[in-house]
Amino acid sequence: MSTSIPELERLMSAPYEDEHLEFKEAKNQYDTTKLYRYCVALANEGGGKLILGVTDKLPRYVVGSTAFPNTSDIQAKIFEKLRFRVDVEEVSHPDGRVLVFQIPSRPAGTAYQFEGAYLMRSTEDTVSMTEDRLRCIFNEGKADWLAQITLKECSADEVVRLLDSQSYFDLLKLPYPANREGVLDRFERERLIVRQGEQWGITNLGAILLAKRLDEFPDLARKAPRVIVYDSTNKLHTRLDKPGTKGYAVGFEGLIDFINGQIPSNEVIETALRHEVKMFPEIAVRELVANALIHQDFMESGSSVMVEIYADRVEIANPGKPFIPPERFIDEYQSRNERLADLMRRMGICEEKGSGVDKVIHAAEVYQLPAPDFRVGERHTKAILFSHKEFEEMDRNDRIRACYQHCCLRYVMNQKMSNQSLRDRFKLPERKTESVSRVIRDAMVAEIIKLADPTITSLRYRSYVPFWA
Repeated sequence: MSTSIPELERLMSAPYEDEHLEFKEAKNQYDTTKLYRYCVALANEGGGKLILGVTDKLPRYVVGSTAFPNTSDIQAKIFEKLRFRVDVEEVSHPDGRVLVFQIPSRPAGTAYQFEGAYLMRSTEDTVSMTEDRLRCIFNEGKADWLAQITLKECSADEVVRLLDSQSYFDLLKLPYPANREGVLDRFERERLIVRQGEQWGITNLGAILLAKRLDEFPDLARKAPRVIVYDSTNKLHTRLDKPGTKGYAVGFEGLIDFINGQIPSNEVIETALRHEVKMFPEIAVRELVANALIHQDFMESGSSVMVEIYADRVEIANPGKPFIPPERFIDEYQSRNERLADLMRRMGICEEKGSGVDKVIHAAEVYQLPAPDFRVGERHTKAILFSHKEFEEMDRNDRIRACYQHCCLRYVMNQKMSNQSLRDRFKLPERKTESVSRVIRDAMVAEIIKLADPTITSLRYRSYVPFWA
């Protein structure tokens, strides 16, 4: 193990810290308990580096650190406390002493804990792991849920009867095989079915994607997405409650068409012509439903993806908590069901990695809707699309959320937010500059955006980036 000065400077140029890289100034000292927590958190995330003596914000620079003067001593203490080895290295940079803690990954199927807490990294701190994240770790090495067999010892005829093979090849834009053996061979290579002697087992992946009827798979009937329509803005009066029947891939377009058919329309007058416009953009609904199907926790029993349509909003919820915090949905991606995500991407049902939420936010801006809201509950994740509101009708939280999402959207497009770009987002005239400046100030107080260049003092030329940039 040896970190050269060029390697250190390469690490310092990383666009942002993540679950494998953390910087701390620690000029004079660093709390030993915090050190232990970061060692555990980074190990649980797959290993990484904790670097002391470097600023954490771009542009990073070396400030030097006198913490832990005896590296062998702190290395021994870490091992004694945590029972795993962390290598500690001094780097003699021209601008000062830098300490690099090389933290190994935890063993597969094991999570480390400190003082009873299983830790992971979150923004600039460490937090306890979610229950579903721990469950995934403890299940490592076992066959994942999608690989498990849901229906055993099926004949070839039964496989073709139960799974929609025609839709599979149509969605992938592949020619249909000349015989049934070609279909079975392709399904086997995709791990949709597994050979069981002279017969076949249908995996959860095969059934959840291609089932002609999910209720023919007893363990999967409750995994069908459900659409509920209410008469008003609350749950008092249900107008419709309809569960899905088909696998996610073969039934997706029908599901989206059905949802859009239930969404209220607004009457718009353009050039003396009246026409109906759906309250919510189809691309936003499509992406959020696809995300909910892909990122759900299949180990959560008795729950499924649910789309609830109210008079003023649509709520799309999936079982399980996300692996990344909601404020990072637009720029980060981590799926618990990568095989499912891969197939649905190849079938054209969802976007490439990490490009879905930015389309949702962009569509909300184009339609002049309040910013979507992403909420994490005890056992579910929910995305909410709101109907149109004028700027004056938005409350402070609506405006701050819109400001942050607009700032993120600009950043991932390699641009920066300005007062003018945010005014354009809200479709406000120049005389509303101060109103928009107030929103920006509120977002900065909330520490979710920051100045792109703190040296610029003129309000007119200031630009902004997300807090994590």
